[in-house]
Amino acid sequence: MSDAPIPFQPDAAALPAPKLWGTVDVRHDREDVYDALAADLMVHAANCVRTFGDFHIALSGGSTPFPFYERLMIDPRWRGMPWSRTHLWVVDERRVPFDHEKSNWRQIHSILGDHAGIPPSQQHPIEAVMPDAAERYERELRAALGQRERGHDRLDFVLLGMGDNGHTASLFPRNPVLDVRDRLVASCDGPDVTPPPRITMTYPLINAARFIAVLVMGAGKAEMVRRVDTGTDSFYELPIKGIHPAGGVLHWYLDAEACGL
Repeated sequence: MSDAPIPFQPDAAALPAPKLWGTVDVRHDREDVYDALAADLMVHAANCVRTFGDFHIALSGGSTPFPFYERLMIDPRWRGMPWSRTHLWVVDERRVPFDHEKSNWRQIHSILGDHAGIPPSQQHPIEAVMPDAAERYERELRAALGQRERGHDRLDFVLLGMGDNGHTASLFPRNPVLDVRDRLVASCDGPDVTPPPRITMTYPLINAARFIAVLVMGAGKAEMVRRVDTGTDSFYELPIKGIHPAGGVLHWYLDAEACGL
């Protein structure tokens, strides 16, 4: 199966793109960006269901992707998403209860979990308040992905964002979690972590995914996009620079403002 999606082509011409690694897709506004991302997601999900019988997606929280999740629910063009065959995972979570306002799962579940038709057994929140939350989630991931043949036991689609300090998931600058190579999920805390403490997927799990989408929008991200594009910082300073798929696809989805246009 090819991991390359059929690109979405809006009426407007593509804009100049920064020279980031992977495929870089710049659209005029957030509506165009959401359309391009949704189209690629649909094609990739259909390919995975056809090949494996299911689709494993890991989603991030935050103000940028939540409107995208809502779009998937209300736009008739994306009603063909194979939700009943989808396993829903979370990229990272704050160590708060599910009903806390800062819980990523609370927000994602309120949009997708209650309305998309994903069977409850295929919805996988992080029980972040448990002392062994990271270990529990890793066991759950290994058990679910292990149903596939060896070599295909990886996430199909991971949606990431990028903070204005260059962090992605809950991989924060200068944090020990950046060095974790023997775990799929780990804890993240310390002076450089925006409170509260976090549970996060690690580089090995994210970089093993078939398709990694990085969604970055708004003028507030323009300086960091420029720095990632032209600077010499390592992944310790800018953790987004540690995202390099091992045999998969990396696709950036940016709007014009994020590129300083």
